[in-house]
Amino acid sequence: MANTPALSVLIPFFNEEGNVHPVIDEIHEALAGIDFEIICVNDCSADATSMELAEAKARHPHTVVVLNHVARRGKSSALFSGLRSARGEWVQLLDGDGQNDPHDTARLWAEIIAPGAPARLGIIAGKRNSRNDSGFKWLQSRVANGVRRFVLRDDATDTGCGWKLIRTRAFRDLPYFASMHRFLPALVKRAGWDVREELVNDRERLAGVSKYGFLGRLGAGIFDLIGMFWLTRRGGYGIPAEWNDPRAS
Repeated sequence: MANTPALSVLIPFFNEEGNVHPVIDEIHEALAGIDFEIICVNDCSADATSMELAEAKARHPHTVVVLNHVARRGKSSALFSGLRSARGEWVQLLDGDGQNDPHDTARLWAEIIAPGAPARLGIIAGKRNSRNDSGFKWLQSRVANGVRRFVLRDDATDTGCGWKLIRTRAFRDLPYFASMHRFLPALVKRAGWDVREELVNDRERLAGVSKYGFLGRLGAGIFDLIGMFWLTRRGGYGIPAEWNDPRAS
């Protein structure tokens, strides 16, 4: 790991026993030809996730980094722990359940990043071209995304999709708070970066069960949306001309 990778794949894990090896092995297969690292953050799993991550690290010592939280802090905290270790110019966020497809990363890397991404591009947000959810969850997501987009004007139609490719510099411009991962396009836009949305594949979970329930998601979503409404209307960052920052153009 002496060379600096171009891409850091960041995956939060919580009780994903049975998913670790298939997810990590598929990333290695899909991203062959890209200089990458995989940062796995274990958010105090109570099953065999820790053991499987240690096995993956032993199997792929040059590409896999494992971080273990000492106390459970949630997905956003796991993402920021991983961000502190990320060395790539871009960070690919994937969920640990296998629903996100790393072949989308390879495709969009070749189409957008490798030829030279626009300097102001801060995030490529995935939009699922199909949903492996029940009709009720689909309707819930459509309503939630519509309300959020109306309130925040974040140029994204499917922020519930875990697939997001973020410029590391833009990611590090963002404020941290619990559940901020639900609002990444809005936060990136607030920081002065451009948001782009691309269709990506959505698959069934490989193993285990979803960690999110309807009532918990609804209550947290309303509370967080109110906070984001306040935050996005408090202005963005100052950009001095001397920084040669692409956001100044």
